[in-house]
This record gives sequence, C-alpha cells and structure tokens, in this order.
Amino acid sequence: EYAHRVTGIDIHPLAEIGSPFSIDHGTGIVIGETAIIGNHVKLYQGVTLGALSVDKSKASKKRHPTIEDNVILYAGCTILGGDTVVGRNSIIGGNVWLTESIAPFSVVYHKSEIVVRSQNGFQEPINFII
Repeated sequence: EYAHRVTGIDIHPLAEIGSPFSIDHGTGIVIGETAIIGNHVKLYQGVTLGALSVDKSKASKKRHPTIEDNVILYAGCTILGGDTVVGRNSIIGGNVWLTESIAPFSVVYHKSEIVVRSQNGFQEPINFII
C-alpha cells in the first residue's frame, strides 16, 4: 500500500513480470495477481491488466491477461481476462478495451473521430439576457 500511495501504481506482488520492464508515467497502472508480462514490455499511464470477474470461486484460477514479449501498451488501455493473450511484438493503442486474445505482430487501436469547426462555420450567435 505504501508504494501505491507514493507512486499511484498498483502491481500485485504475485504478478509475473519479465525483464526489462518499463513504466513511463506510471500513475494509475494496475497489474493483477495472475497477470504474466513477458520481456521488453513498456506500459504508459493508466494501463489496467485486470480480471473480467471477481467471483471468489475463481480465486485460484488465472484471472488476468498474459502479455507476451516486445509489447507496448499505451495510455489508458484496459486488458481483461485470464484467457486474454496479447501476442508478441504487438502494440495496443490508448483507451483500447480488450477482452479477447490478439495474434503476434498486431496493432490494436480505438478509432475515434475528432471534429473541429472553425468560426467561419457558425452563424452569428443569438444575443439574449436572462
């Protein structure tokens, strides 16, 4: 609890983590008890490697994902489930929600649309007083 309080990072002591392992801006990272992380893995802030279920009857089973070698997990991604495997040499983009396995050499990202309107696209605002 002390390390979590000081760093904002929550890594269960039974999680298996390879070497080298890199955390860049660690605030909000959560790594569950049965997570397995391979070698040369890099995590950014807000990454969660968690369980899909918190049923106590599953406490002795693998509940957290496996991350194979040479993987980058970008900010805010959430990877859940004991059967979920992120294949080696993959990249998981920011804010991705993943509950199924992906093959090695994959790139997974959340496609979002950003719309920017210039002032020229607006009519004159209505002026009123409340």
